[in-house]
Amino acid sequence: MAIDAEIEFPTIELRSSDLKRGTKGWNRLCKRVREACETFGCFDVVYKKISTKIREDAFELQKELVKVPVERKQKNTSPLPCHGWVGPCEQVSMLYEGFGVADASNYDSVNNFAQLMWPNGQPRFTDTIHTLATQMEELNKLIWLMLTDSYGLQEDSLKMNYKTLVRMMKYLAPPPGEYERGFFAHTDKPISTLICEDKSGLEIEVNNDQWIKLTNLSPSSFVFIVGDPLKAWSNGRLKSVNHRVMMSGDKDRYSIAAFVIPNEGTIIKAPKELIDEKHPQLFKEFDFMDFFLYAISDPAKHIDSGELLHAYASVSPLVFN
Repeated sequence: MAIDAEIEFPTIELRSSDLKRGTKGWNRLCKRVREACETFGCFDVVYKKISTKIREDAFELQKELVKVPVERKQKNTSPLPCHGWVGPCEQVSMLYEGFGVADASNYDSVNNFAQLMWPNGQPRFTDTIHTLATQMEELNKLIWLMLTDSYGLQEDSLKMNYKTLVRMMKYLAPPPGEYERGFFAHTDKPISTLICEDKSGLEIEVNNDQWIKLTNLSPSSFVFIVGDPLKAWSNGRLKSVNHRVMMSGDKDRYSIAAFVIPNEGTIIKAPKELIDEKHPQLFKEFDFMDFFLYAISDPAKHIDSGELLHAYASVSPLVFN
């Protein structure tokens, strides 16, 4: 499990002056975003339109959230993966705790969550998380637009009705001198993910069992991660990256992730423009929610996370020994 600090992880700043479609600056950014997603499956996006204050406020409110009684935390439930509260456990990590706020760009959804955690409500939490979720959703849409433009596709090639699931996660500092797993290695099952963190810990696999830790991210950095369905949409051109959280040092880590969860009935399929003789079709079209639920099914437990998409939707299924 070697850690390689010499590989240069892509950092792309989205400056307002370069965000006018059709300009040279826009086209350059689109190319860099596509290349980062094809090579690494993720990149560090510096986006100053989301203020550092709203992030700092959100992290402070997370510290209040983890202090609420367990019986309230247990009310954060859902039949869908990743949508509810998960406390420290062997299946994930004894260092991990996470909460899920579904449809977090909807004010009422965040407010309903806040009232579960604080019976008298917590208006500051609701306002802050709703604002951050809405802004992260806008950033995700911008990155999607850059991908479609870079491939020369129509904007509606990657348009779907979806809800933004926000997960607020805490990772305890490990025992002194230890280097411990905060979250197991996996590829993401939502379409795409944006993550911001208050302390480094996120690692990505760049080659077989060769990992890099994302360090020195700026206060305006978000990590964009390609999910398995986005890889399928791109006909395998975009990489769905294996990533994990590893903890060291004496400080707890807080992170906030915004996941794209399409509405039920959404079909994932590659645009015809991305299928040709050089790039034959790799994946059958599939229902997103069926795949999302398959990922937590009993048959899926015996398949590596990074192979689930191929097992489920590959035109030529993998053979497992």
